Amino acid sequence: MLAALLLPLLLAAGPGRAGAGRERRDALREELLLSPLPAGDVAATFQFRTRWDADLQRGAVSHYRLFPKALGRLVAALGVRELHLALTQGFWRTQAWGQPPLQAPAGAELWVWFQPTVTDVDKAWKELSNILSGIFCASLNFIDSTNTVTPTASFKPLGLANGTDHHLLRYAVLPREVVCTENLTPWKKLLPCGSKAGLAVLLKAERLFHSSYHSQAVHIRPVCRDASCLAVSWELRQTLTVVFDTFSSGQGKKDWSLFKMFSRTLTDACPLASQSKVYVDISPKNKEKELLEVTPPPVSVHEAIVQGDKRTYAVYDLLSPSLFNTSRSLNVQLKWKRPQDSSELPTPVLHAQRYVSGYGLQTGEISTLIYNTHPYRAFPVILLETVPWYLRLYVHTLTIVTKGKENKPSYIHYQPAQDRRRPHLLEMLIQLPANSVTKITIQFERALLKWTEYTPDPNHGFYVSSSVLSALVPSVIAMKDMDVEQSPLFTSLFPSSDGSSYFVRLYTEPLLVNLPTPDFSMPYNVICLTCTVVAVCYGSFYNLLTRTFHVEEPSRGGLAKRLANIIRKFRGVPPL
Repeated sequence: MLAALLLPLLLAAGPGRAGAGRERRDALREELLLSPLPAGDVAATFQFRTRWDADLQRGAVSHYRLFPKALGRLVAALGVRELHLALTQGFWRTQAWGQPPLQAPAGAELWVWFQPTVTDVDKAWKELSNILSGIFCASLNFIDSTNTVTPTASFKPLGLANGTDHHLLRYAVLPREVVCTENLTPWKKLLPCGSKAGLAVLLKAERLFHSSYHSQAVHIRPVCRDASCLAVSWELRQTLTVVFDTFSSGQGKKDWSLFKMFSRTLTDACPLASQSKVYVDISPKNKEKELLEVTPPPVSVHEAIVQGDKRTYAVYDLLSPSLFNTSRSLNVQLKWKRPQDSSELPTPVLHAQRYVSGYGLQTGEISTLIYNTHPYRAFPVILLETVPWYLRLYVHTLTIVTKGKENKPSYIHYQPAQDRRRPHLLEMLIQLPANSVTKITIQFERALLKWTEYTPDPNHGFYVSSSVLSALVPSVIAMKDMDVEQSPLFTSLFPSSDGSSYFVRLYTEPLLVNLPTPDFSMPYNVICLTCTVVAVCYGSFYNLLTRTFHVEEPSRGGLAKRLANIIRKFRGVPPL
């Protein structure tokens, strides 16, 4: 009876009245950036940011609303301060496509900062990789000491950091990891609206993997709750970058639309999102002649300085009621007004190449070319090289040449490899002169593996993970301080420390190296030959030794033979 009387009162109070006196504890922002690339390609970058005003480290959180419970419990249980995971299929061609918003190496990349309270970092790292392997259906369980390193300067915390003790950092790359739909499905399930509403309806696996580049990532970090930074919030940022080209699409045209790229259009925003926007890069290469025409007309235009360049974006706000007044769906179309001249293609300030040279299967050389195309500014760059143990580096052969002269690194950190225990780690701080090409070479010797250590297809080769370049690139245009909450998501992951430079992290191509490979068909041949020898020689010899011979005397014949011989005797014929 008492419950029946209290129920109407509770319903009248409602959840809104109970939460009216306190601020919203979690918020979701979703964003799509469409960037036309040279040669008619288009890059689509999705970002979903979930911000939660909660303290996950204390483990006092019991109710999860927007933040995924699987990742929240993982951060609290293993003492994770920052987590960055990327699964990439393909290679971002920086020289042709320009600087990416978020680049990742081919395969799987995982780097984590742990809390100082973690006593055994290696044990927590192993347990973390196994759990993430199950969450994202990836082969992260193959991360072990043979492909894990501890960089000292390349990877700094992107969020709030009380200290930068590099012993709490672990970094690993699986360059042979193949990304497919079984990795995309659990990634989409972490979204608050899944793939049922909002921008996530465009994430159709059939279209996403029919492209020349695909990269999906998860970033977890602590951020300031407000400008005073007296409290900490946790940010989960899920990003997905895909590049569509005219050849893989089979259209042969440079005009694009949401339906042509994703086979779907946008009908509404995620009901749980506080912001849902679509940005289209309409920055003119020439002030007099615009290249792109966007339809329908954008709701607003946003100007920002991204990676040292002033850009203009057409903005479509999915939460705006006027957007869907004329049409039930939004299908953004991009049309080129005129062909783009090759001389107008911008050259990135920093890009790099990497290759293997040499002949034979005993020795070789790894070469890295770093380009600084800035006309008058020099800047330093941190190079991280991770080489497997079975490629034995000759450190005394390390040479750095810029414009025909030796370029001595300002800082160098080298950790030699141990066979079957850890890889080589080489970090260098190199000064890049203006308008120069720096060549870094180092020789190596190939080791002999045990026959059980070869992959099922040893003649395909062994992969070497990409080199990592980290630099503060000088900006041509002065950048102003921006509000993280008001600025687009693609400009806030790597905030600028000052207005004169911006942070860039690039990855080179992974290497494919052949090792001395034994003839794995020889055991089969030996087995066949041995069985033949045993069957023919030993079998015949054993048969002769064990067989018993008996001499049979000729029989005299039966009654019929005797009768026939009697008859033949009377006839004078010789007996039988």
